[in-house]
Amino acid sequence: MSLLVTGIGQLVTNDPTPRPGMSPLGVFGLPAAEARLGTMADAALIVSGRHIVWSGPRQAAPPADRSMDLGGAAVVPGFVDSHTHLVFAGDRAVEFEARMTGSPYTGGGISVTVEATRQASDEALRAGLRSLRDEAAAQGTTTMEIKSGYGLEVGQEARLLRLAREVTEETTYLGAHVVPGGVQRDVYVESVCGPMLAACAPHARWADVFCEPHSPVAFDADEARAILVAAAQAGLGLRVHGNQLGHGPGVQLAVELGAASVDHCTFVTDEDIEALAATAPMSQDDGRPAAEGSDRGTVATLLPGVEYSTRMPYPDSQRFLEAGAVVALATDCNPGTCYSSSMPWVISLAVRELGMSAAEAVWSATRGGALALRRQDVGWLGPGSLAHLCVLDAPDYRHLAYRPGVPLARGLVLTD
Repeated sequence: MSLLVTGIGQLVTNDPTPRPGMSPLGVFGLPAAEARLGTMADAALIVSGRHIVWSGPRQAAPPADRSMDLGGAAVVPGFVDSHTHLVFAGDRAVEFEARMTGSPYTGGGISVTVEATRQASDEALRAGLRSLRDEAAAQGTTTMEIKSGYGLEVGQEARLLRLAREVTEETTYLGAHVVPGGVQRDVYVESVCGPMLAACAPHARWADVFCEPHSPVAFDADEARAILVAAAQAGLGLRVHGNQLGHGPGVQLAVELGAASVDHCTFVTDEDIEALAATAPMSQDDGRPAAEGSDRGTVATLLPGVEYSTRMPYPDSQRFLEAGAVVALATDCNPGTCYSSSMPWVISLAVRELGMSAAEAVWSATRGGALALRRQDVGWLGPGSLAHLCVLDAPDYRHLAYRPGVPLARGLVLTD
């Protein structure tokens, strides 16, 4: 069986290889950010099983068993949200209001969510998780990473990961979110590296740590290194929360240990950016894999919703891009510092506040996020990719930034 998807007014493939039917936006000689989108006009796709097996001009499409007409919509790859914290209970609206009137963010409010989450039933947590997952899908997200981190006890952290695994394979062990109150730091780090890791590793693909010397409840470089090394020895891939509240060792530690991504990157030096560029898993010139392959290297994941919600300064995306680092965009959806699941909003913020072009932001929210998860099957649309589409009620991908707050996008996961 096969499915022909037609009526695609504009198709963003994220495959920059010139092919028949590619619109002028896909011609090399234009800015690299536009060229690597591999945009086609009046396009079609053919899906077999869960994968795309053909893409190209509608008039050249081979026959298929059945068809679907999208009515002239623009289509981009389904958004890949590579940083979320969706398993929690309660909210922190009062804390948000306080920050909007000048109270600084230090990370201490996490304990409020931890307490509420520990007291919540599996059913309540599951309902909240699925609601947020569905909310994100309705706005174009088709792949999500989900972290633990609101249990901070052996059984609680394992519980959160078991629930997260029900909705995604991209689960991240974040026992090293903060040091919980009433527990000695060294005792807690020993638990995160030992019994907690052992209980959580079977339910996780990744491990993460909040490496932030500017927060009294987060982890310093030595603690973070010990946790990440233990996680790697347990077979988990690595991620790092780094350089969020001030300059720190997070970026350099992530690069040193071969983490897939370092997230936030709000306060970075030229040396940090050079280190990220030196390990970039993709070429920024044309979007092709770098020599070492896209299963290596460290991606800088920027989270502009956090800066919006904490009144912190926004990072300058062009510092990363001009150096040749790979940038992803993600929501960091969580109850404290960015209670939004909307990737279109993040794209709009990235264009307005991070200095990205619409092409750069869309690529970073799709292919960039896939690279941050070391995924080759999502974040692009072409033969071999999963049929994960984001369908826009608009004629052009630029409308994602041009019309902020308007519900233009919806996720569409296809099988034949």
